[in-house]
Amino acid sequence: MPLRINNLNSIKMKRIFFIAVMAITLQVQAQEKVKIDGVATVVGDNIVLDSEIDAFKQELIQQSGGEIEITDCEMLEQIMNRKLLAHHAVIDSIVVNEGEIQQQVQRKTDYFTQQLGSPEKMLELYGFDNMKELKDELYRVEKEGLLIQKMQQELTAGIDITPEEVKRYFKSLEAENNLPEIGAEIELSQIVLNVEATPEQVQKTIDRLNEIKKEVEDGGNFKMKAILYSDDPGVTQNNGFYSIERTSPFVKEFKEAAFSMEEGEISQPFKSDFGYHILMVDKIKGKQRDVYHILMQPKADEEAADRVRDSLINLRQRILKLEITFEEAVIQYSQDKDTRLSAGVLMNPVSSDTHFDLTRMDPELYSKVSNLKEGEISQVFSDQTRQGKKMYKILLLKSKTEAHTADLAEDYVKIMELALQKKKTESIEKWSDDKIEETYVNINDVYLECDFKSNWTKN
Repeated sequence: MPLRINNLNSIKMKRIFFIAVMAITLQVQAQEKVKIDGVATVVGDNIVLDSEIDAFKQELIQQSGGEIEITDCEMLEQIMNRKLLAHHAVIDSIVVNEGEIQQQVQRKTDYFTQQLGSPEKMLELYGFDNMKELKDELYRVEKEGLLIQKMQQELTAGIDITPEEVKRYFKSLEAENNLPEIGAEIELSQIVLNVEATPEQVQKTIDRLNEIKKEVEDGGNFKMKAILYSDDPGVTQNNGFYSIERTSPFVKEFKEAAFSMEEGEISQPFKSDFGYHILMVDKIKGKQRDVYHILMQPKADEEAADRVRDSLINLRQRILKLEITFEEAVIQYSQDKDTRLSAGVLMNPVSSDTHFDLTRMDPELYSKVSNLKEGEISQVFSDQTRQGKKMYKILLLKSKTEAHTADLAEDYVKIMELALQKKKTESIEKWSDDKIEETYVNINDVYLECDFKSNWTKN
């Protein structure tokens, strides 16, 4: 009983499902505070609640724009498959990076706070009494998701696909009259000029951090200083506090400072891509350091911003007059380190390739390029990083593909991805069928009549 999902969306649905698990699990936890929820099934050591099934289903429908149809039984089997993977990941001693999980938890709380307006509104929405409870639950969800991801990677690590298999897969879709529809897509390149603070503004920031360092050494409260002065967007939730290990995904400069000092010591101001920092080691716990941190970003003035904007306007005119190509301008002038060496080509963070689906683009980005024709360049516009660093950009619409039914030659990469994903899914399904037989499974009578794809009822 497979999900009734368009072939093109089958890869995207895995990402959508993970997002749904993340958002809705928190809501389910909030519901549990109000009432005792019914147990739908138990898989190994993992419980699935009745409320999770409907909550996941509704979130999947919302995340996919209503493009899928899915029953409660299908939803339950999807959840049980995840619980089975998580259960055996623990049994097989799959290792996950604790620092990576903590970092993801912080990113999620920052995101939810930004979307909802304040930490208090986030706690109210999800029904938690304090931020620690919320972060503990988010940590559990993130850890389970990472265990599942690593277990899937381990199970499919050696799986590859040949051109002949891709061709056969395409022919099978064609024979079934089930070829996927490819949405309108574009490829983009960019030129970025950063708005930099002057040396005087940088020195002013360093001097202020040194003042704060001295105030704390003279008896001031570092945590309070972080709340008042830090430009770290997470400071409202964590008061500038982080627990890190050497393997944690923090910038190199941050870890070097944290692991070079003793308890109670405060660093000299140091620079990273985020700005300028001071850091105090609160506790040393074996390989772990508990630290408090203040980030300050030198503020560039309006004159500096105007100069950068005008420079990019002039560069755009030179490109339009064919005095320099866009690619040459990228190499000579662009300051974005992630795209400068690839002719400015943007990578889609969702699909991990260079194509952007026009119907699923970030609204801000869509507004800049939706009216461009192939080969045209956008007007100069301002943007900023998550850390608040300001920049100006122009975008080149490199290519545009109209919506069409999949073609093997034109859409080979997408067909290959679908075929490979199908092969990996079939491998995991075979593993699941074997593991279900040796794993404790208890299904509520309400769901015993479900026509599961796998033998969960062990009849």
